[in-house]
Amino acid sequence: MKKILYYDTTLRDGMQMEGISLSLDDKLKIARRLDRFGIHYVEGGWPGSNPKDLNFFKALAKSPLKQSRLVAFGSTRRARTKVTQDDNVKGLLNAKTKAVAIFGKSWDFHVTEVFGTSLKENLAMIHETVHYLKSRGLEVIYDAEHFFDGYFANPDYALETIKEAIRAGADCVSLCDTNGGMTSLKVREAVRAARDVSAVRLGIHCHNDSGLAVANSVAAVEEGCTLVQGTMNGYGERCGNADLMSIMPVLQFKLGMKSFSDEKMKELTELSRYAAEICNMPFEARQPFVGESAFAHKAGVHVNAMIKNAKTYEHLDPALVGNKRRFLISELSGKTNVLAKAKELNLKLDKDSPLTHEILKKVRDLENEGYQFEAAEASFELLVKRMMGRRKKFFSLKEFKVVDEKAENKQMVSEATVKLNVNGIEEHTAASGDGPVNALDNALRKALKKFYPVVEKIHLVDYKVRVINSEAGTAAKVRVFIQFRDDKTSWQTVGVSENIIDASWQALVEAIEYKLLKDK
Repeated sequence: MKKILYYDTTLRDGMQMEGISLSLDDKLKIARRLDRFGIHYVEGGWPGSNPKDLNFFKALAKSPLKQSRLVAFGSTRRARTKVTQDDNVKGLLNAKTKAVAIFGKSWDFHVTEVFGTSLKENLAMIHETVHYLKSRGLEVIYDAEHFFDGYFANPDYALETIKEAIRAGADCVSLCDTNGGMTSLKVREAVRAARDVSAVRLGIHCHNDSGLAVANSVAAVEEGCTLVQGTMNGYGERCGNADLMSIMPVLQFKLGMKSFSDEKMKELTELSRYAAEICNMPFEARQPFVGESAFAHKAGVHVNAMIKNAKTYEHLDPALVGNKRRFLISELSGKTNVLAKAKELNLKLDKDSPLTHEILKKVRDLENEGYQFEAAEASFELLVKRMMGRRKKFFSLKEFKVVDEKAENKQMVSEATVKLNVNGIEEHTAASGDGPVNALDNALRKALKKFYPVVEKIHLVDYKVRVINSEAGTAAKVRVFIQFRDDKTSWQTVGVSENIIDASWQALVEAIEYKLLKDK
């Protein structure tokens, strides 16, 4: 089998996902990060569709990618239009890339109903566009849109469309499950049929509408496809595209199809999180391989077995993809969980020590009150260090006040005042913010920055509130999770109270104390 090549379409197909909107600078950052990783093809966008994509290609023409081959995307010429006069084809040439990807219709239903033209004209559109672009010295990847639906509706015509692209000189034909409705058995059958008529590299492009994009992509590779299209974190329209963050480790570690060095594969988790950060999307904790929960263990029986041999409940060493094993702490935990978590945090506890029993009892008591430590590991570490006598107190609260004001026809204004004792010095500050918690955060860090300048280098990235006992109505307890990050890592803390401001304060204080303790 030929070497597996990867084709990332995050900057085009991925951007069609609801909630994602990338600036030109964002697109350039992602392209360069993919280039550093060594993705073989980076699809930059559709230069004929909008000025941003055209400017993207202009920027990379001046400062090209070093490893990845940049691809401009477009379609075959329009029906009843000369290929040399088609604006979309002109846009592809104006992008000045060495490779282009064009899509054409493989499903007769789309040809007649969407393009409103004849099946014969559609074949001419494919042939003439591929041939023209090849005559201009470009590598041409032909995306056979709706190939699988087309094959099962009219197999002869679907296969004829890809044969036409091959006759015209296409370097690769990518078979597309555009509607994401295929099962793996159907994908295998259609790929085998395409393989029998193709003398060029075959690619696979799957959507996830049936939750099978990764499985279908892997099945296609097993049947002979050697170019895999997908996106980072499975971003894409509707239910998304095939997730390269899962496909790459499956093919490399499960099937032995090595496309990247072991050192590069260790960057996979960081690459996934970088994409989420730039795309301003929440990072999916349960994402296979790269998610925070992918190698997290909670049940006491599981943890006990894991301590003896990690293979008991892990299908892969998390370090291979740059992830890490985590042991979770909750009311379901036994001593083994506490000991394993302490070891993970470089804290020495003895299983027969009274302190271990005290920590376990404290965790269970606090979780009974509404705390939850499995998602707030920083709070758990601070709890253990306090009970071990190793938690330094960097400051203490004297008082704080939060005021919200609303005037008619004006926005709500929040202001917080904080009075602290820091190393024997009283510090009194005030700050405003977008809401009471933001105001409190600003005031707290304003009070601390001259004593601990590092607080200016961290920022709040997530704030969640959960009602614990909703049956209590407005008197219910709330659980607040706050996540901070610096330039290297992130951490989460928890606070619980009947008062949302008090719960937020607890979590804020612990988040800052955790950072100060780590730096110390």
